[in-house]
Amino acid sequence: MESAIAQHLKCPRTLSRRIHDEYEPPFSMWVGRAKEDLSQVVMAYLGVQFKQNNKAKALEKMQYIVGQLGEPFGTKFYDLNHHTDNKGYENYIIVAYWSEPEKYLKWSEADSIKDWWESEDRLNDGVGYFKEVMSPRSEQFETLYAFKEDLPGVGALMSGISDDIQEHGYWGSARDRFPISQTSRMLANGKLQIISGNPHKQGRVIIQGHDNITLIRSGQDWVNADQDERDLYFNEMLPPLQDGMDFLRDHGRELGCYSNRFVRSVDINGNLLDLAYDIGHWRSLDLLERWAESHPTHLRIFTTFFKVVTGLQNLKLYHEISVCDGHSQWYEYINCHESTGMMRDAITE
Repeated sequence: MESAIAQHLKCPRTLSRRIHDEYEPPFSMWVGRAKEDLSQVVMAYLGVQFKQNNKAKALEKMQYIVGQLGEPFGTKFYDLNHHTDNKGYENYIIVAYWSEPEKYLKWSEADSIKDWWESEDRLNDGVGYFKEVMSPRSEQFETLYAFKEDLPGVGALMSGISDDIQEHGYWGSARDRFPISQTSRMLANGKLQIISGNPHKQGRVIIQGHDNITLIRSGQDWVNADQDERDLYFNEMLPPLQDGMDFLRDHGRELGCYSNRFVRSVDINGNLLDLAYDIGHWRSLDLLERWAESHPTHLRIFTTFFKVVTGLQNLKLYHEISVCDGHSQWYEYINCHESTGMMRDAITE
């Protein structure tokens, strides 16, 4: 058994873990292992928002953006998703990862990409668009997998997988897996602020994030699950999970959750796949922890997970959590409704 924190990211602790050195977790879990030269990543959530009558156009625009990822300095590490929000709008969301921020910047600043996103035509397409981009350093994110191959999300950028890790199976274990937790409490600093535009007038809105906004991606993959495990997922795991995700979507503001989307993955033609995950933006990690440890909606999710996890064979569960410096974030919305993503809680000073 080893620490979730890679050896090259360890440093003298000024803050203690929640466990003692002899702690033994109740089952096995693993984390992704990156090479030492992976110092920072980019997590880009690129969205197309639409009403049902514009679905064909939205699908065409999603496919166009996917094509953009194939241009110089783009990335092959992405997945496609669908989400219906509580305003009745549907969203295609492309979630793309870069292992080098410099390549992302070259891609996003290329004339063919920049001119398309900044064109006035985007204001008249009949659909909305958004970019939610975070670029955490290697010490600012953690992963956890109940499987060891074909890692999704940021795991696709990893070069390998750990042995059994110690920091899991208890409240606060996610924090203990962050390398930066050795010396920082990752507290929120600053406000979510509108830089330009007006969410209530749609158009183009740009928002500046603050230090230590927390992003969680928590997923389920039943692609290879047999009927018993599919029944387990849909009958036992999904109902409390759906309730919890809907609660955060509709009432997250009072808890410090800026945005919550429970998405279903799709293929390039918009057909549903047997994968789903939550995309949650929180003001800070401690607020996410508070919900996880004490709110009934998450306690039901957690209890169900512990009841079934040791018997899973082909149903894959995982998550990744990141915190990020304010200057390493970018939130842009074009023709989206005022409650989309970070617009709901952003303020104008």
